[in-house]
Amino acid sequence: MAARICPECSAPVLGRIDKKFCSDQCRATNNNRHHRESNVYIREVNKVLRRNRLILDSLNPGGRVRVPASRLKEKGFDFRYHTDVSRTREGVYYYCYDQGYSAVGKNYFLLVLRSDDSI
Repeated sequence: MAARICPECSAPVLGRIDKKFCSDQCRATNNNRHHRESNVYIREVNKVLRRNRLILDSLNPGGRVRVPASRLKEKGFDFRYHTDVSRTREGVYYYCYDQGYSAVGKNYFLLVLRSDDSI
């Protein structure tokens, strides 16, 4: 029977017959490289979501405030990304984790903090 070779480092693979890599490190390195492209996209989206949440948090220290749309835009808020949508009688609220916002009129947003009982 031919010796098995690790696809990551080309070292001999010892042990179980179905073992593919010589070590956990080679297995992890191979998997990380294989999933790198999708991980980059996920990291970028998470960075935008985190930034959006921090912007909302900084503008909403009291848990409920009305702010001009220009304030959100000047701080770099990206309206394309949010983690949840909630429809109420008052309107549609978009959330970045626990921080939410809803359009009020043409040029204003109501910023709200999600209460623990709505999770």
